Formats: sequence, structure tokens, C-alpha cells
Amino acid sequence: MSAPRRRAVRRQDPLGRRKKGPPQVVLEGLRFLVVVFFAGAGYQVGSGVTGHAKVLGALNGTAVGVILGSGLGYVLGGVLGRTTATSAESVRTRLNDTSAEELVAGALGTVGGVLLGAGVAWPVFLLRQPYFAFPLFAFVCVTLGYVGFLVGASKRDGVLAMFGDRAGYAPRPTATSALPRIIDTSVAIDGRILDVVRAGFLHGTVLVPTPVLGELQSFADAGDDTRRAKGRRGLEVLEALKREPGVDVEVLEADVPAVPEVDAKLVRICLDRGAALLTLDTNLARAAGLAGVQVLNLHALALALRPPVTAGEAVSVLLLKPGKENGQAVGYLDDGSMVVVEQARERIGSEESVQVTSVVVTANGRLVFGRLSGAAERPARPQRRRTPSAVPSPAAIPPRA
Repeated sequence: MSAPRRRAVRRQDPLGRRKKGPPQVVLEGLRFLVVVFFAGAGYQVGSGVTGHAKVLGALNGTAVGVILGSGLGYVLGGVLGRTTATSAESVRTRLNDTSAEELVAGALGTVGGVLLGAGVAWPVFLLRQPYFAFPLFAFVCVTLGYVGFLVGASKRDGVLAMFGDRAGYAPRPTATSALPRIIDTSVAIDGRILDVVRAGFLHGTVLVPTPVLGELQSFADAGDDTRRAKGRRGLEVLEALKREPGVDVEVLEADVPAVPEVDAKLVRICLDRGAALLTLDTNLARAAGLAGVQVLNLHALALALRPPVTAGEAVSVLLLKPGKENGQAVGYLDDGSMVVVEQARERIGSEESVQVTSVVVTANGRLVFGRLSGAAERPARPQRRRTPSAVPSPAAIPPRA
């Protein structure tokens, strides 16, 4: 294998990607600076030792010193340049997991630590021996500078907050769970929010806009019994929620007269106040999410917490009512999932073992289809023979001609 081929193999990582080395311009620039430094050193040494006297043919001591210094600088420059570039690449790799905010705050902490160290250690220069003073001074400055870097990096939010918006530090987005929540009419009517609050999964400020109160009041005053029961239940849930110690329920005096629909009003209010929408309406949650509102969908939470049911699993279901198709019976699991059982209408009112055949997840919940366990092995019920109403007597049979 040739030398260029070996170098190409070395520059590949285990994934087969070619590693990117330092630019050649950087290496040659570092080498040139080293060459200039050693050429200057050779000039000083050559001119100081022999001056302009001929020492090597037509070359005097100064020229010989410059040539030797340049050659030494060219050799050492390549080594120092590659070592410096490799060290810089190693530092860059180590800093991949460090954010820019940590670096800026750490740099500010380093500057503050060095200044503090200089202010504390300056009395050491009162010593007459400089070889005692300078090491002690540098030791104190380096130590406090490193401590300042660690403190600044760990407290980056507070350090950069002292400079305000001029620091260019964008505030971190607030988590949805930390935002004030604007409650929807569907959540108040459903009532499960009380269990969520009492379980400790919902806390903080809950805002009830006036459009929601108006809609609940209109439901409570409706002529239809179902709507009136929903409205009264929603108002009772809000009243009970206000007594819970984990949340602060506040009535939000806000309205959007230009928008007629209550759902659109809630989306507009959430955008204006930077609040999250707490809802059970899947369609409203999707529309609000597209509008840029942070949404807390209790229906999605209920779906996520439901126990999984897979095809082929046997579950125990109490059959309560007939289904839409012929022979179907309907029951419900403990989590509220509807179970449709084929050829089980005659078992309504009894608890049966049902084998799940398929599970369909819809926007309204999980729908489970199944059949009675062992239905395929059950023998078919024998059919009764219909007895003829009248059997002709032999005398009634006409004789054969």
C-alpha cells in the first residue's frame, strides 16, 4: 500500500467517513511564523558572535545564523503547527457539548476572577525578589480565573441576565406546564379535571374567560334537559375547582367582540395573553396548535393512560346493549373503551370472556372488536323440525290406477 493510500485510510473513522483535517493554509502560516522567529534568533546570534566576518565561504556569521535559524524553524514549524492544529481540534471536540451561553458566561467569569485575583494579589509585588512575586501573582490570578469560569458557566442564566437584552441572550421558552391555563367549556362539563387536580398533575393558575362562563350560563338556562344538565354540571365543576388548594381559579374579563364563535375567541385570547389552552375538544386542540397556541389536551392524556389492548387478547366484558349490526352486543372496558362483540346479542346482561380481533383508534377514543371466546368451537344449536299440522290418513290417499 502506498503512502498516500495509508494516509487516506488513517483519516477515515469507523463509519467510513473521511475526517476533515486542519486547513493547509493554517499549517503553512504557523510554520512561516516559526521560521521568521528562528531566523530572527539566528540573525541575533550570528551577528553577536562573528558579526560580518566570513565564516563559510562568502557567507558571514549573520547570513549563516539566518540560514541555520530558518532551517531549524522550518523543521520545528511543521511539528509545532500540526501539534497546535491537533490541540485546537481536540478543544473544539470537547466544546461540542458546551453551549455558547456557557462559553460567554464562563469567559465573563474568567475576566472577573482574574481582575479579583489581581486586586487581591498585588501586594506580593512589595517583595524585592521578582522570582517570588511573579509566580505568586500568576498563581492567584489563574486560580481565581478558573474558579470564575466554573461559577460563570454554572450560573450562565443569572450572569447573562445582568446585561439584559443587549447581551443577545434569548430567554428560554417557558414549558407548557408552567403557563397559565385557559379552560374550555368541554373541560368544565366533563368534570374529570377535578380528579386530575386532586392527583397533583395540574396546578398553578387556571383562567376562566367570560365567553366560557356565558356559554355555560346559556346551557344552564336552556329548555333542553340535556343541555341544562351540562350547563349546571359545568358551573358546579368550576365552583368545586375554585375550592381546590392546588390551583388558583380566576375569572378572565376578556372578550373578542369581532369573533362570534367561542372556540375562536379562546384561541385569540390564548395568543394575546401567552397562555395555554386546556381542552377536551380534539378539533379545537388541532386548530389551536396550528395557530401557535400551546395546548393541554386532556383527551390525549386519557388515551395515553389507557391500558393497551391488542388483537388476540382475551378480556372480560359486561355486555350492556345491542349493537348496530345484526347479532352484535356492546360493552365497555374499565377505561371506557367500547367493545363490539359479534354474534353475542343473546348474551346481553351477562359478563363474557371476549377475544379481541381488532382495535381501531379514532379521534373519539379506542374502539375494540371481538368475538366470544370459544365461539368457533361451540356446536351449532340444533334446529327443531316443524311438525306438519295435518297428516293425511292412508284412506285419504287415492288408490293407484
